[in-house]
Amino acid sequence: MQRFAMNELLAWKARKDRKPLILRGARQVGKTWLVREFGRLHYKQCLYVNFDLDANPQAGPRLDAVFANDLQPRRIVAALEILFETRIDPDDTLIFFDEIQEQPRALNALKYFNELAPEYHVVAAGSHLGMTLHQGVSFPVGKVEFLYLHPMSFGEFLRALGKEQLADLLAARDWPLLNAVHSTLVECLRQYYCVGGMPEVVADYAATSDPARARALQRNLLELVRADFSKHAPPAQLARIWQVWDSIPVHLARENRKFVFGALRPGARAKDFELALQWLYDYGLASAVVRIQKPDMPIDAYAEAGVFKLYMLDVGLLGAMAGLDVKAILEGDRVFTEFKGALVEQYVFQQLTARAEGGHYGNRPYYWAGKAAEVDFVMQFAEFIVPIEVKAAENLRSQSLKSYIAKYRPERAFRVSLSPYRAEESFVNLPLYAVEQLPLLVSESAPGALS
Repeated sequence: MQRFAMNELLAWKARKDRKPLILRGARQVGKTWLVREFGRLHYKQCLYVNFDLDANPQAGPRLDAVFANDLQPRRIVAALEILFETRIDPDDTLIFFDEIQEQPRALNALKYFNELAPEYHVVAAGSHLGMTLHQGVSFPVGKVEFLYLHPMSFGEFLRALGKEQLADLLAARDWPLLNAVHSTLVECLRQYYCVGGMPEVVADYAATSDPARARALQRNLLELVRADFSKHAPPAQLARIWQVWDSIPVHLARENRKFVFGALRPGARAKDFELALQWLYDYGLASAVVRIQKPDMPIDAYAEAGVFKLYMLDVGLLGAMAGLDVKAILEGDRVFTEFKGALVEQYVFQQLTARAEGGHYGNRPYYWAGKAAEVDFVMQFAEFIVPIEVKAAENLRSQSLKSYIAKYRPERAFRVSLSPYRAEESFVNLPLYAVEQLPLLVSESAPGALS
């Protein structure tokens, strides 16, 4: 399985001013596999230190003792060498602290690795790290780097299925050849709508080609999410977290996908669910796409924080939560009628954020709405603010996008649909299977530039 984040890890390893790296992302997006694979391929040894007592009950008390006293890095390294009966070579050993939120003093120790022992290669990961920080845990500000891992993108999905040539064509943006294999890519895209990007589900589908098994695995993952709610969420917020989580498919199924608190329960207000929403954001399970008043820079200055759409982690999980029949998805248009484009918008959101920096200050999408028009996503890429209209099928009517273009005259504009690539007078029609390439297209010479 190939993940593009491996290249970012390699770049981190090569830097002279390297800091300890924290890998963030929701559970089951492949953080542990990625770091251990990185260690296996690019170091002589990967020292795997798991702070989760459920996964590592015997070592837990001894690990607590390692971090109980002072946090001098060389003392910690010496203790880990004894505990794991190995030799830690700073040049050829990757030290991997997994589920680091379970040991807050290990999180604090990253500061001292940066200041006193920068020669060591240290990576930490934690699915619940954001929630831990909200509990008042001290954080080594300025002493660590971050990398965000998302579910597998469509390009990564193709490679996992052994379709490297198609993935290479997409990466090269070879539109004549891509148009020639358009129908094949559309078929693969429908498979992705069904399977999604959760690595466990993708790996099983690559081995079995069985969409029913993929759906069963997705349901298991959703049960795991609910179990995590009960285990980690504040008891006072648990019911509200479930209400928000369960409402996401319902909101996305509507023609107007704006999140409405009153739909959760009569009389509900935003302040009643602020903590529940923040919990889902911190856990990486949901993301808000906020409406902007106008597309100007900096785009965040024009965001209306209280008006937003709520998207999920993964398109496959969305389909499983909504109870969509995998056969309907794979066979085509019926699913778009039943779910009114929700799967497609979720898919586009997922591809636009697959390589984003993540976090509160990362590059993230917004949306714009006028009096009688709405553009599904608007993103800032360097000096360009780019509107992106989403069409679930081959419908090429673009009244909302044309209204936006007439009002704001953007230099770059995109409509994504099931139609092949073509450059129109004022925007580019980008096939849905190529959305992952959109950020690169923005930086290339005048795609959809207005004269």
